[in-house]
Amino acid sequence: MSYSRNDGPKGGRKNIKKEYSRILAIILLVFVVMITGAGLGFLTASLNTKPGLTNDIRPPASSQIYDINGHLITTVHSVENRVPVTLNKVPKNLQNAFISAEDTRFYQHMGIDPRGILRAAWSNISNRGVSEGGSTITQQLAKNAYLSQERTLKRKIQEAFLALQIERQYTKNEILELYLNQIYFGQGAYGVQAAAHLYFGKNVEDLNLAECAMLAGIPKSPNYYSPFNNLKAATERQAIVLDQMTKYGYIDHATARKAKSTKLDLSSHRTAINEGGIASYFVNYVTQLLIDKYGADAVYKDGLKVYTSLDLNMQRAAEKAMTKLPTYRTDDHGVKQPQGALVAIDPRTGHIKAMVGGRGNDQFNRAVMAERQPGSAFKPFVYLAAIESGLTPSTVIEDSKVTFGDWSPINYDGKLHGRVTMRAALERSLNIPTVKLAQEVGPDRPLYYAQQMGISTLVMQGYTNDRNLAMSLGGLTKGVTPLETASAYGVFANHGVRVDPVAILKIVDRNGKTLEQASPREQAVISERSAYIITDMLRGVITKGTGTAANIGRPAAGKTGTTSDYKDAWFVGYTPDLVAAVWMGNDNEGYLNGITGGTTPAVIWQAFMTDALADIPQRDFIKPAGLVIEPPPAEDPDKEETDPKDGEDKDKDSAKDKKDTGKNKNKPDSATAGQEQKTSSDKSLAPPKPQKPQTAPAAPPPPQSGSEEKNNSQ
Repeated sequence: MSYSRNDGPKGGRKNIKKEYSRILAIILLVFVVMITGAGLGFLTASLNTKPGLTNDIRPPASSQIYDINGHLITTVHSVENRVPVTLNKVPKNLQNAFISAEDTRFYQHMGIDPRGILRAAWSNISNRGVSEGGSTITQQLAKNAYLSQERTLKRKIQEAFLALQIERQYTKNEILELYLNQIYFGQGAYGVQAAAHLYFGKNVEDLNLAECAMLAGIPKSPNYYSPFNNLKAATERQAIVLDQMTKYGYIDHATARKAKSTKLDLSSHRTAINEGGIASYFVNYVTQLLIDKYGADAVYKDGLKVYTSLDLNMQRAAEKAMTKLPTYRTDDHGVKQPQGALVAIDPRTGHIKAMVGGRGNDQFNRAVMAERQPGSAFKPFVYLAAIESGLTPSTVIEDSKVTFGDWSPINYDGKLHGRVTMRAALERSLNIPTVKLAQEVGPDRPLYYAQQMGISTLVMQGYTNDRNLAMSLGGLTKGVTPLETASAYGVFANHGVRVDPVAILKIVDRNGKTLEQASPREQAVISERSAYIITDMLRGVITKGTGTAANIGRPAAGKTGTTSDYKDAWFVGYTPDLVAAVWMGNDNEGYLNGITGGTTPAVIWQAFMTDALADIPQRDFIKPAGLVIEPPPAEDPDKEETDPKDGEDKDKDSAKDKKDTGKNKNKPDSATAGQEQKTSSDKSLAPPKPQKPQTAPAAPPPPQSGSEEKNNSQ
């Protein structure tokens, strides 16, 4: 008998497999058809709702900004400072600068640039974030002229097809002219002619190469790269544009170098978004956040309703308190000096409740942008590292002369205090015990905690960095901002939990659609026990230490900060409900006439907190269960303090000696001396200049909980 090859058990299994394969293929085919159909349907719908090139742009509507209680702060008017110019009035250098910065293949593509999209995608993947855009100049024109600023797939599809249509209807020169008259440069200025007048006080045709490169760099982030707001960042961006122009053959290296060294003559005219109004710095801050995310047209034309964290009552208290700043002079730009900043945050939610970025309405928001040396206001991070390492407020430190290389730190009063507890050293802002603590725990630990708590400006790599003992007294490479410092102190108030600062709570468009709603970003970064112990120590700063002028008659903790040569003065403090940072200094980092953190900044902080908390019930800080803290020892009235200049302790290498001999010329002036008493003299030596690390920075050991009080000697 003969059998077919498919007969029998094996043949049956093969038939079943073939049948399953056919069914699977049919299912996959149906799925592909469905997906393709859905995609084509979405594409068709997107294109059907795409505006035509001849459609009028929607009538502009003003956006409104509200405080946390729904009170209107201000209306951001849709008034545009736009003066159109023809392309033949625009210098070739400016045209080439924009092409180099925004769309290097502008003259080769037909509206969209797949090569540019792939390059941008690779750059963004490599940098793990959006570091480069793939939109061409034509796509940007389509978005600005005809579309909303929403970031959706539908809008991107419309943008791409509009770009193709624009390329068919207009020449490249016409497209470039339209684009240069549409682009936003900040502070209400649209187009290159308005920008030339705003920043340089001249017509666009009169711009030189350096000015052209500066303008071409601004639209990437108009507030951040504005030379009025951040000249350093604007200059760095200008250099990038010049390098791009060199790379693509528009100029040679020598011309680029000359342009980089050309001094810019900036206009003294600065237009404020909310000039003369309450919370002008906060309004400008929020407006720029909106522009960065949604674009200038959305802010000035789309009628957004923006609900913020600001409390108008607290804002009025902040502005009133800041009137206590003295005025010593008026600088060349007509700005009163010294300047100051105040920012207040709810430590539980991260809500920014009040913000004053300076005096007057110049656009430099010192609460957010000013990176200044913190002085002794940085010391709590050193003491936190010590507490997390197992030391306690009762740990005794020998306040005696010590030398590190050619640096011998001294205390603000020039005296040595013998055996002192950590608590007393922090209350009295003693420098020598603080440096000794930093040496014991290592510089990396305080820096690690400061970063975890929200300080982003620390430098951990490179030849010049913060990984040295100078940081223990606030001698940092860059400095800190008042906003980040207030937020970091908020971790102490919030039981060790960091909550990122937030200004915008909700945004609603003109049709009533909610575009975004904030949710707090929380992270436990230090132990609750350590947060409370530091708070308990900082309470003594206000009740009997260097910050008695900040006493508000309710539980509060804080720290003074003063830098060497009295260039910066701080008071940063908090209650369970509110944390506030006050900074004072000259914009040119000049001398403050002997003002310390314990004087004017503490007085401003006290005045603000008293008014801001007037209607808020008094609360105490909550101590973690099981934590026992020994009371601070009574002061010994017979204890003798020694002057290091007496006998064998005489410091021959005084600050004056070093200054006179030139040995101290490499010490950074910005390093703190720890002076917190108005009567103290500037006697301390500047900490050593940050040195090149021997090894790459290593992560510090895992944090340990602060232990219960014991009288352990260091």
